[in-house]
Amino acid sequence: DGANFTATSVEAKPVKRSSGPPFTTSTLQQAASGQLGYSPNRTMQIAQKLYEGIEIDGETVGLITYMRTDGVQMAPEAIDGARRMIGSEFGERYVPEKPRYFTAKAKNAQEAHEAVRPTDFFRHPNEMRKFLDNDMARIYELIWKRAVASQMANAEMERTTVEISAANAQTQHGNGTETAQKVAGLRAVGTVVRFDGFLAAYMDHKEDEEEDEDAKRLPLINANEAQAKQAIAATQHSTEPPPRYSEASLIKRMEELGIGRPSTYAATLKTLSDREYVKLEKRKLFPDSKGRIVTAFLEGFFKRYVEYDYTAGLEERLDEVSDGKLDYKVVLRDFWKDFSAAINDIKELRITDVLNVLNEDLAPLAFPPRADGSNPRICPKCGTGNLSLKLGKFGAFVGCSNHPECSYTKQLGAENAAEGNGGAGLDEPKILGTDPFTGEEISLRTGRFGPYVQRGDGKEAKRGSLPKGWTVESIDHEKALALLSLPRDIGQHPESGKMISASIGRYGPYILHDGTYANIENVDEVFSIGLNRAVAVIADKIAKGPGRGRTGTPAALATLGNHPADDQPITVRDGKYGPYINHGKTNATLPKGKDPASVTMEEAIELIAAKAGKAPVKKAPAKAVAKKAPAKAAAVAKKPAVKKAAVKKVAPKA
Repeated sequence: DGANFTATSVEAKPVKRSSGPPFTTSTLQQAASGQLGYSPNRTMQIAQKLYEGIEIDGETVGLITYMRTDGVQMAPEAIDGARRMIGSEFGERYVPEKPRYFTAKAKNAQEAHEAVRPTDFFRHPNEMRKFLDNDMARIYELIWKRAVASQMANAEMERTTVEISAANAQTQHGNGTETAQKVAGLRAVGTVVRFDGFLAAYMDHKEDEEEDEDAKRLPLINANEAQAKQAIAATQHSTEPPPRYSEASLIKRMEELGIGRPSTYAATLKTLSDREYVKLEKRKLFPDSKGRIVTAFLEGFFKRYVEYDYTAGLEERLDEVSDGKLDYKVVLRDFWKDFSAAINDIKELRITDVLNVLNEDLAPLAFPPRADGSNPRICPKCGTGNLSLKLGKFGAFVGCSNHPECSYTKQLGAENAAEGNGGAGLDEPKILGTDPFTGEEISLRTGRFGPYVQRGDGKEAKRGSLPKGWTVESIDHEKALALLSLPRDIGQHPESGKMISASIGRYGPYILHDGTYANIENVDEVFSIGLNRAVAVIADKIAKGPGRGRTGTPAALATLGNHPADDQPITVRDGKYGPYINHGKTNATLPKGKDPASVTMEEAIELIAAKAGKAPVKKAPAKAVAKKAPAKAAAVAKKPAVKKAAVKKVAPKA
């Protein structure tokens, strides 16, 4: 602490660093994830809006080029615009003598489109902010800076190594003795920027694990110059396993391996998340138990089709098809010959055969070692049954072979299991308190489908699953009461007078009003959302399009009445492809330009009849239908008889 620090030597080597190419789909997703924290799917949604355009001075203007691309080149006029912008914004020194051109390094790159760039480099991000929301402004700025930097001059640096001596002075003691001087050698490695070049516009983002000491900036240091101590930090490094993938690094790896196309990266990651194959924690991807099961199954029975080189090889063959070098029928025949053979082999297996393979592959996850050293496959409840993976309505779990006599079950991947209560993760139900209104006991349990809270006992007990993001450790009496109170009535809608309620469903938190479901982002808002906010959310949902029930059927815009033939209702609805008339299973599209609100009953009947291909007549008598039925039945009955006789004649020869 009391040492004097001196730079004993400074060794500097000049280096130049050139800019990277403009964004492709994958590099845009990586940069947005690392610098802005946006998921790939969100990044593409924002980029889509920038591509489709915004209104500027009464005119719709697209701000960026097509955002699904693996190309790194820019059009000549774009390069010229970028160079002119650089000269006016940064100065002529930042404009290189010649334009820069790049070549795609991604495997299987098609380069059918330009790189992702601004349509006009003179639309500066600062000027565009007044036309964009915050997310769009941040993505546009990222794209603009990267594209501009790609045409800027090199950064000039010095890679510098500084040797520093830390020396304590000799200490003279009162008894005439002295302590010898102590010297420690220190080294600092980094870079000194002499000319920032493209770094004035854009700095590449690196993952934490990619950080390099050489990339650290150092101030200008001269040899034999005294240095001032600011702080001393002692750190210890040990060998660690390879870091887990983040969304950005997984996309980068898929691109390196030639897996997928620019349009599939975001969709792939979203599918992994939506199906709960992985979970995202601290921006790192961790496999969930469901994902482990699917992976083990595919590697056990379809190994060829999940190997890295298979997808990349198939992509190359499809490229040859698109280039006219290979017949697509050959590709399909080769694929189907092997794939159908694999399916035929596997479909003969019983479920127990598949589970036996999964039991071996997933043994560390399903049957972790026990502290007492006992056999982890023996049921801890009955002591005689064998534990094995089992399939339930909501997925796989670990159960006892003595079921139903033994009720032991355990959630896959849980270290402890509740014996007899069909749960996992808790040795026994945790009592949180009682319901102040009913006096029933409220407990926290973990079943085969995850943790939940329960009020009372028996089959009629009220239960509520823990929503996504809530942990077992965070659940207390107050939160349990809130979960068990759902659905929660918010209040009556001021226009319809019907109740608005909030709850948590299969697809997350939502509010419901008169058949219209509107999702809300925050789970906690289910318990706190007020009437004004709820009315606004419902209105926003209706403005974006008709609400859809859980069946996916569009809500009715108007009910015209009942059809005179069968007394079934006729309604006007607004679907994906425009407004239409619905009558039972018949949907008749309205003529182009027809106002849905002006449709009359007579017009609707005519449209329905035209769709069905007949005139609008009354319902046919039941007798007419009954007369034709026997003839049809006889025809159907004769067919199997002929087929059966043919089989008998051939069978002896076989």
